[in-house]
Amino acid sequence: FEKLCSISLSHINVYACLVCGKYFQGRGLKSHAYIHSVQLSHHVFLNLHTLKFYCLPDNYEIIDSSLEDITYVLKPTFTAQHIAHLDKQAKLSRAYDGTTYLPGIVGLNNIKANDYANAVLQALSNVPPLRNYFLEEENYRRIQRPPGDIMFLLVQRFGELMRKLWNPRNFKAHVSPHEMLQAVVLCSKKNFQITKQGDGVEFLSWFLNALHAALGGTKRKKKSEWGEVLGGPSGAAVPPLSPPCPPSHRHR
Repeated sequence: FEKLCSISLSHINVYACLVCGKYFQGRGLKSHAYIHSVQLSHHVFLNLHTLKFYCLPDNYEIIDSSLEDITYVLKPTFTAQHIAHLDKQAKLSRAYDGTTYLPGIVGLNNIKANDYANAVLQALSNVPPLRNYFLEEENYRRIQRPPGDIMFLLVQRFGELMRKLWNPRNFKAHVSPHEMLQAVVLCSKKNFQITKQGDGVEFLSWFLNALHAALGGTKRKKKSEWGEVLGGPSGAAVPPLSPPCPPSHRHR
């Protein structure tokens, strides 16, 4: 879920308690994480930014290779070789509860009324050129955006979600889209929300154009790898999609 303290609601210096899963700010004396560790005797915490583990209240770093599974679930990484073979070998993975799943074919949590967005995100995650571009963060890590621009957050969150959906080492066969959807709410100026239903076709059109613009695309953008994925060889922005049929014309 969104990385903010469950008490202060701050995004700064947030730690996850690995006993109960709640998020708390800080680890110093009298911090929310420190107090939680003393009151409930929960001692192992993970810094959600640095991905380092600490024991509280003693406040020392824990170095243990067995914890690497947890950091990989939070931040999966893919090599070019791995990406190239995704469609060539459909190997089932095993979740921690013993169930098996196929990476890329996993569920997205329905937080409240976000199923319209989930359907679009699931579909886009299975478009190979789009998927491959976002699985490799190096493709867009160095793109420069104007100061104060928030739209690139969509790119970052979509890449993170894509890597989690295709993670072969997930703990469960479903993923939370919460951070991705929070970015959608912010960048769409609340035109698309989690708390009420939206139109999937309108969301798809807006989302693809927003990604295209955030990655430096314009209607006259020269040919590029991203432009070919989104708008064909011309690299043009994605045209608005046709509106859905009136309810009376839809198939039941």
